[in-house]
Amino acid sequence: MSTKSRRSSTMAQPDADLPGYVARAPDHTEHRYQLEDSKGRPWLWLNVKSRSREAKQLPLFFEHDTISGTVEVDLDKAEGSKGVLISILGGVTAVGQDEIKFLDIPSELWDAKSESTKLKGKKSWPFSLPLPQECSILERSKGKEPQQVYPLPPTFSERASPAYIDYKLVVTVRKSAFRVNQTLATTFVYMPINRAEPPSPLRQLAYREGSALVGPEGDPEGWKVLPSVTVAGTIFGARPVELQCTVAVSTPLTYALGSPIPLLVTLTGTDKQALDLLATPSAIRMHLVRLRLVGSHATHEETGGRSNNIFRESVGNAFFWPSDEGAPRPGTRVLNGELEVKKGLKLGFVFPRFSLRYMLVLLPFQASGFAPASPSTEPLLSERISVASANAPGVVPRSYAPPGYVHPEEGDYNTAMGYLENGNQRFYHHHGF
Repeated sequence: MSTKSRRSSTMAQPDADLPGYVARAPDHTEHRYQLEDSKGRPWLWLNVKSRSREAKQLPLFFEHDTISGTVEVDLDKAEGSKGVLISILGGVTAVGQDEIKFLDIPSELWDAKSESTKLKGKKSWPFSLPLPQECSILERSKGKEPQQVYPLPPTFSERASPAYIDYKLVVTVRKSAFRVNQTLATTFVYMPINRAEPPSPLRQLAYREGSALVGPEGDPEGWKVLPSVTVAGTIFGARPVELQCTVAVSTPLTYALGSPIPLLVTLTGTDKQALDLLATPSAIRMHLVRLRLVGSHATHEETGGRSNNIFRESVGNAFFWPSDEGAPRPGTRVLNGELEVKKGLKLGFVFPRFSLRYMLVLLPFQASGFAPASPSTEPLLSERISVASANAPGVVPRSYAPPGYVHPEEGDYNTAMGYLENGNQRFYHHHGF
């Protein structure tokens, strides 16, 4: 991609979507960008190698990678050039606000002052820039607070997003006094690499042998049993009912992309009719919810309540089936469940001004003939989880859904929770949707 030199800056962006997660592979794909003068003649080239599968994609780099390549300049066409600089830049931008830069790694490739004679013709300089794992940033734009250190966040760029995280590789050709410097740049994709922690030994054994998972009583190390909640409402418009619901979530609470989250739901009560009505797979509304936090509270742990700067959306539904483990107990119903962590999800991160998190959310039960006592949008419980790019070494999770079981369609969580209401709506309008 090229642009005439009458523009002082060029951003090279191949016409391709951000590459998805790919397995770690050698740097082998070469991307080449160029800048042309007013007569359409190229005079500045940037060549960089990356992990992208194709050259038309944006360059892709993982944690611990080094960005390397060459910069070429035709000095006969670049009159008045005094130096060549290459930089890695990173910034976070909220819609309607200026970019906050958190990364700036420059490297001087050539300085005319260091040359005894004037250079002519085409010249090439190699570069090698290691990506740091962390960066320092002020959490507030004003004040005397010290800079905080955070892991380098992943690239984040989605249609109509309220905030973005961008990385750029920028070549700057410095000019003499009173002349405008010229730049050639490309956006690149940065992805941290992290692994889920290994599950309990009993769960690992079940995965290896294909045997049934052991529940919380037999494998307490493998589950987190959440506090019981009350499921209250009215059945058939006549009788108030109350059941106790206990949810167990497999641990550790970090799950790799493409992996299932094992779940266990136990309902107890003395009303057999209410148990029969609500202890059904279709009545349980459990979602994996993605939260985008924008603004000064982005690093805060508390994410409850509604806010114009908290954006919630469902990115997965749990599905359930009756458990056949153990003998039936009067007044008790047990259902096994799973929630798939989709491969296309973005990794979560906590960063000043913009963070991305995931939570498991249980909404009030929904069944024909049952009217919940609490609003359908008010969670009964929630539990924060993390998403990893890969499983623990040697761990291959498997699904335990019964043969022929069909995953349910995505529910109406986004509509129910008012995802396009209030603050969310203004960002969609800003982008013309």
